Formats: sequence, structure tokens, C-alpha cells
Amino acid sequence: MDRVFNTVLIISSISATLALLLSIANKTIANYGNKKITINDDKEYIVDGGDSLLSSLIENEIFIPSACGGKGSCGYCKVKVDSGGGQTLPTELGYLTNEDREEGVRLSCQLKVKEDLSISIPEELFNLKQYEYTVNFIKDVTSKIKYLSLNLPEGKEIEFKPGQYIQILVPQYKENDEEIYRAYSIASSPASKNYIELFIGYTGGICTTYIHKYLNAKDKVSIIGPFGDFYYRDGSSEMIMVAIGTGLAPILSILRYMKEHKIDRKATFYFGARTRDDLYALEEINELERALPNFTFVPTLSRPTEKCDWTGDVGRVTNCLEKYLNNIEDKEAYLCGSPRMIDSVVDMLKERGMGEEQIYYDKFE
Repeated sequence: MDRVFNTVLIISSISATLALLLSIANKTIANYGNKKITINDDKEYIVDGGDSLLSSLIENEIFIPSACGGKGSCGYCKVKVDSGGGQTLPTELGYLTNEDREEGVRLSCQLKVKEDLSISIPEELFNLKQYEYTVNFIKDVTSKIKYLSLNLPEGKEIEFKPGQYIQILVPQYKENDEEIYRAYSIASSPASKNYIELFIGYTGGICTTYIHKYLNAKDKVSIIGPFGDFYYRDGSSEMIMVAIGTGLAPILSILRYMKEHKIDRKATFYFGARTRDDLYALEEINELERALPNFTFVPTLSRPTEKCDWTGDVGRVTNCLEKYLNNIEDKEAYLCGSPRMIDSVVDMLKERGMGEEQIYYDKFE
């Protein structure tokens, strides 16, 4: 018994010593002091060394696109580092092209500010703002997707393009001990400048848990934006729209915009779901079909049950495209959903002759 007690005591002592050394290291070795970030050669900011470049910029109200909230899993938060920054990290390599690396592009969420930095970013990022919204309503549209309407204070407006996204600042709550940003596509039309609508699916993550379990009507929500290179492009080409899950949101924003501006382009929206219960916003989509004579909605179910009583298309959305999309001449594609789905559709479209410049997409988990 004494041997067991002594062993536990020794292990506890070693653990305590290691914890003390780690604490000292964090306060000494990892203490980089104040560092200077110079942006576009004319704007200077003093920040705490050791933090990520992304978080340092956010603290100074400079908002870089980041769909994953700084986890290094989306690749959106790229900035060009002109000096400082050290070597590119292994965690960045999967998101940087050879051209990116040659030009000094880095992921700002992975780059730690350990020395003075000089970076270049698009000037329009300085125009991004943080807005304080009030939840007008929040309700279920499927067992896993919430529909949110958020209002701006009177006299405030947000300008965005149909298809773009915003980032929600998730506060500390029972199951989360830090503030964090997550990105969600806007479903409403840009004409509605004093409110936005969102569809947010439950994934068990920090933000979706907060929204699905803790957020209520009349609560305040901090939002930054708008972001994104995925948005409606003017033109006459036929539009091939493809989405699964909450990827419906930016497509709906585009369709609402087309209806309001009486845009009579030929467009087909292929939407994939598992069962009939996973289909939503059908009433409005059917109304859009009536309002836009050249618009067609093609839903497909990958796992229909007997209860679904389904007579429509069956299979993944890629199967649906293979069935109907025989000719891609004078067409362009708008794709929203998981990386796996988008990669599959992009490969299919390229194989059939569609150029990469005709394919627009927004990947999210």
C-alpha cells in the first residue's frame, strides 16, 4: 500500500513540476512582447506577440474571411506576407498553391506573430463592419436545421451580394469557454438591408450548439461581414445550381435577387437531401418557379423511406446531374455544400468540358 501511495506521490510531483515549467515557459520563452504589423505599407498596428495573425487583426477590427473560425480547416484566411512570418507551416500546405507559396501567401489563422510583420490585404477588407443584430425569430425547418431572422437596429443597413456569407461571433456559454467566429451564408435578398435570414444546421460544433440550444428570440447576436467571392454574376449563360443541406441558403438568396430584378435566365437547381423530411423552403421555391418561367427545381433523395412516399429522383445529387446534364455548352455553375460533394461535381463538370472560370462554389462542412 505504501508503494502505491509513494508512486502516486512521485507521479503527482512530476506532473506539478512539468506544469510549473510549462507556465514559466509560457511567460518567458513564449513571451514575444509587443510586435508591429504593417498593412499595405501605410497602416501600422501594435499587437501582443505570440497570438495568431488572424486574431490580432480581429482585435484591431480588421476582419479577414474565415469560414472555420480559425481552426485551419477552410483555407479562406489567406494574406500576403511581405516580410516576417518565418517558414510556412505543415498545417498550411494543403491550402496553398505553388503560386501562393512563391508569393508569400500564408494562412493568417496559423501564422503566429513572433516578429514584426508586413502584410498586404485587399483594401475592401477595411470596410467590413461588425453589426449587432436582434433575433427576430428562430424556428425549426427540419429536425437539424434552424431558420433565423435577424434585425439590425433602426437606421442601420448591411450591403451584400446575393450568395455571400457573414460570420457570427459565438460568445462564451456553458459548453464553450472562448469567443469564436463561424461563417454562415445569407439566405435573404440584398434588397432587405436591415435584416438577414440564415439556415443553420446542427453539427454538434461550438456555434451550432449555441444556436440550436441556447439562442432565443430577442437575443443579441454580433455579426461581421459580408464576405465571400461566391455571388451572382450578371450574364446570359444558363445557370446550373447545385446544393445539399444548408447550401440551399446562398442559392435562395440568388433566386430571390433574380425574382426581384426580373432576371429571366434559364436556371436549374439540383438539391440533394436524404429523406423527404430533410427538404425545406419548398413553398417558397415552388413560388419562385412560378415567378421565374425559366427556373426549374429538381430535388433528389439519397435515402428515401417507404414513409417518404417519394416519386421524384432518387440518388445523390451527382447522380441527378449525370442523368439530366448532357450538354454544358454556354452554362455556368453555382455550387454550395460539403467539400466532397463540390469536388465531385467540379470534376464531373470539367470532364464534360466546362471551364474552371465558369464554376463558382462555396465549400462548407
